[in-house]
Amino acid sequence: MSDRHYDVIIIGTGAGGGTMAHALAPTGARILVLERGGRVPREAENWSPEAVWRRLRYRAVEEWLDADGQPFTPYTHYGVGGNTKFWGSVLYRLRREDFGVLEHADGVSPAWPIDYETLAPYYDRAEAMYEVHGAVGDDPTEPPHGPYPFPPVPHASGMAAIVERLRGFGLHPSHLPLGVRRPGEPGGCVLCGTCNSFPCRIGAKSDAEVCGVDPAVAHANVTLRTGALVRRLLTDPAGRRVVAVEVEEGGRVERIEAATIVASCGAINSAALLLRSATDKHPHGLANSSGLVGRNYMAHLATMMQGFQPWRVNRDVFQKTVAINDFYLSGPDSKYPLGQIQSQGRTHATMAKGVGDAWRWGPIRWKILPLWMYEMWVARAVDWLAMTEDLPRPENRVTIAPDGRVRLEYRPNNVVAHKKLVAETRRLLERLGYWSPEVFAHSAGAKNTTHQCGTIVFGRDPRTSVLDPFCRAHDVENLFVVDASFFPSSAAVNPGLTIAAQALRVADHIADKGLR
Repeated sequence: MSDRHYDVIIIGTGAGGGTMAHALAPTGARILVLERGGRVPREAENWSPEAVWRRLRYRAVEEWLDADGQPFTPYTHYGVGGNTKFWGSVLYRLRREDFGVLEHADGVSPAWPIDYETLAPYYDRAEAMYEVHGAVGDDPTEPPHGPYPFPPVPHASGMAAIVERLRGFGLHPSHLPLGVRRPGEPGGCVLCGTCNSFPCRIGAKSDAEVCGVDPAVAHANVTLRTGALVRRLLTDPAGRRVVAVEVEEGGRVERIEAATIVASCGAINSAALLLRSATDKHPHGLANSSGLVGRNYMAHLATMMQGFQPWRVNRDVFQKTVAINDFYLSGPDSKYPLGQIQSQGRTHATMAKGVGDAWRWGPIRWKILPLWMYEMWVARAVDWLAMTEDLPRPENRVTIAPDGRVRLEYRPNNVVAHKKLVAETRRLLERLGYWSPEVFAHSAGAKNTTHQCGTIVFGRDPRTSVLDPFCRAHDVENLFVVDASFFPSSAAVNPGLTIAAQALRVADHIADKGLR
C-alpha cells in the first residue's frame, strides 16, 4: 500500500478534469491526474467507420443496466481526454435565459445558482483554451460577448447554398462554434469527413487531451497515471474530509492521499463513485445528505435526421458548420422552447447500416439492404440534429446494482416539444427539396448516455443540492465534482464549453483558497 501524498488528485481527464489539470498546473502544487483508460493511439483506424462504428474499437467494453434491469453497452469512452476525444467539437455557451427559470411544455427548467455574467469571463478563457472558431451577430439567442478567438470555419459550397435558402425562409442560420485547431493550415485540421464520433488521427481536434492534459503534464509538478481506476473515496472518521482515494491499477489496489480531491468522471460515473463510497457517516453515498446523488439525470432529446435528394450527390466533406436557433426559446406555433437544429458530420454507410439494421417496416426488416445501397443513400444525403432540452426528474437516476454495475433508470421527457422540433426540422428539409427525411430519423431514447448531466447538482441550499456554487460538496469540505453532473438543467446546447468554463472558475477558487 502506498502512502504517497499529493496536494490535488484529479479523477478523470475529460472536459472537466483535463481543464482543471491545465488550470492548476501553473500553481506549482503536486497534482496527480488519474485516468482509468489509456491514450487513444493515433492510427489509421481513428478515421475508419468500420473500426469505430461496427467493431466499436474505442468504446467502453463494460455493460450497464437499464431501467428494466437489462444490460446495454453505453456510448462512452475511457481514455485520456475522455469523451471529448469523440465529440463533434461544437462548443456553445449556454444562452443567458438558460441560467434562469424557463417554462417548458413538459415542466420547468430550474434556475442555476450563478448567472451568465458570472461565467462569461470563464467562457472567454475556455474559448481561447479550446481554440473556438465562430462568428458573433447572426444567432438571435446568443448572449453578449466579444469576438471569438478565431474566425468561423467557412461553410462548404453545399451548406452555403442551404444557408442562403434558410435566410430566404426568414430564419437566422449561424455558424456553429467549433473547437478545431488551425483549420486549413499546414499541420492543422483538414476538415475531413470523420470528426463526429471519431478520434482525430492528427491531433487537430480541440479535445481535453490536446488542449488540457498534454500542456498540464509538461509541468514537472503534474503526474498522469493511466489505467488507474478509482474504486472509492476514503474519508476521515468524522466523514468531513476525503483523506485518500482507493486506486486499482494492473490488478493491484493502493491508497493515495491528497489535500484536495476533484472528481471529473462524467455525470454517471461521478455519481456512481460517490454512491460506492458510502460509509457509516454517509450511509446513502458520500456527500448525499440531500438524497440527490444520482438523481435528476438528464440527456438531451436528440434526433439524427437525414435529408435525401436522389438526383444530387452531396459533395461537401465537412458540413458541420450550420446552426438554426430560431426555435430555441419558442416555436412557430408555441410559446414554449423547442430547441436547436445543427448540421452534422457526414454519416458513413457503415454507420447508417448499423442503425438501419435494427429497424422494421411492418414485416420487412431493413437489414436485408446491402451496404452498397446505404452508400448510395448517404452519398445523396445531408445530416442534421434536432436537440431539445431534457428536464430534471428525480426518478431519472443512477444507482448501483447489487452486482456492482451501474444502473441507469431514464425515461426522456419534454417529448411534446421535441416532436414539434423534429416536425419543424422535417418541414424545413422538405422546403429545401429533400425527400422523406422521416425515413432516417434516429434517437437513442432511454439508453441515451451522450450529453449526460445533472446527477450531482450544485446550488446554495444543502437540502436541495449536493454541491455549492463552486462545485464543492456541502457535506465534504475538500471534495469537488467538476463535470456536467453539477448542471441543474441541461439547456439545449452542447455542454462541453460550460463544463470547461466552470472548471476554470473552480480552479481559480481552489488556487485562491490554497492547495497545500
